[in-house]
Amino acid sequence: MFAPVDSAFAKIDAATIEKLKTDDALLTKILTYHVVPGQISPDKIAGDQKSVQTGTVKVTGSGNVIKVNDANVICGGVKTANATVYLIDSVLMPA
Repeated sequence: MFAPVDSAFAKIDAATIEKLKTDDALLTKILTYHVVPGQISPDKIAGDQKSVQTGTVKVTGSGNVIKVNDANVICGGVKTANATVYLIDSVLMPA
């Protein structure tokens, strides 16, 4: 799962934020684009990853320098009960 930090939402333009308040389908599409099934460790995350939204996110880099599409991973590989969480500095927007 790729979780945008609070400051990532400030990068979204105001018109998109307003649209998300009333467009549940778009909001769901964006949220599910951040979810990749399974628990993928940092040493295996690089490559094209299929999201729950059915889009693909491109993960590049390794170690402490990992990108998801154009977002930087700030903190990666945080294990929870059912996911591995990667904090990112931008909200991912599906095509």
